[in-house]
Parts: sequence; structure tokens; C-alpha cells
Amino acid sequence: MESLEPEPSPFAAVSAQGSRIQRYYQALLDQSTPYVLYRWLSTGALIIVFFLRIFLAQGWYIVAYALGIYLLNLFLAFLQPKFDPSNDALDNEMEDGSVGTLPTRQDEEFRPFIRRLPEFKFWYWATRAILISFTCTWFEIFNVPVFWPILVMYWFMLFVLTMRKQIQHMIKYRYVPFTFGKKNYTKNSS
Repeated sequence: MESLEPEPSPFAAVSAQGSRIQRYYQALLDQSTPYVLYRWLSTGALIIVFFLRIFLAQGWYIVAYALGIYLLNLFLAFLQPKFDPSNDALDNEMEDGSVGTLPTRQDEEFRPFIRRLPEFKFWYWATRAILISFTCTWFEIFNVPVFWPILVMYWFMLFVLTMRKQIQHMIKYRYVPFTFGKKNYTKNSS
């Protein structure tokens, strides 16, 4: 007698295996969250290996330049507040108190700094970009011949100009995106 149950498809098995791998990967990411220093040290080691690859292979400068531009973009998003105080579209929401605001005058109340790009996502996307760039250095199609000193000079000019603009924005709206150097208040024991 024939069974009425349909035969399992091979695609369902592949999908189940893929979702199991994805859950395992997410569990590893979740476990790495509290180890900020070790995560950044490993990313630093990856970027050193990447630049050693670029230096020793004497090529793939355009890949390194693209990685530099992407990391600069991530860093700027990490420094910026989630809700930009210079944006006029958020003024009504900020006045209601529904959105966190940064103080613009001495008598305003301090609201906590919320980053546009949280630290973990900054680390994750930077590490992922470095790994992708390192992989690209093994394919000759990405080895576009360029005069690399011009790329380095242009990247430094771009870095200086964007950081100057970001620092002016930080001074104008009086916020500091880092926690070191800030005053810590303790609870009064009396």
C-alpha cells in the first residue's frame, strides 16, 4: 500500500542545513559581544595581514582604496548621533521629547548619546569588509593598474576634510561620542 505522505525534497534538506549553520553563526556572534578588546584586536590583525598581502603582492591598490573609503564611511557613522541635531525635520519630534536630543545651550538637559552605528555593527561590518577585500586580492580581475601614491594622497585629503567637518559638527552641537574623559557620577551613600 502506498504512503500518502510526499517525499521530502532535497531543497528542504539544504534549507534546513543552511538555517542550522546560520543559527550557529549567530550564536557565535552573540557570544563574542562582550569581548570588545579581543574582537578589535582580531580585526586589527586581519587588516595588518591584508596590508601585508597588498605590500608583498605589489598590486590590488584599488581594492585597498575601496576598503579605506568604506572603513572611513563606517567610522563617520560611528561618530555621528542617531538623531542629527542639525536636521530640521526632527525638530518637532525632539520638542515633544519622543526622540533623544543633544544639548545646544548651557541650560539644556543632557540626553544620552546614541550612535548612528553601534560599536558591534561597526566591528562586524568592518571585519566583514576586510575579509571580502582580502578575498578579492586573490583574483587577478581586481588587480587594476593604478598609480597608488595618488590614491593614498587622495584618501588622506578625504580623511582630513571629512574629519574636520565632523569635528566642527561635534563642537557646534557640543557632543562627544566617546565615554573616556567624561565625568562619572556616583550614588551618594548617605
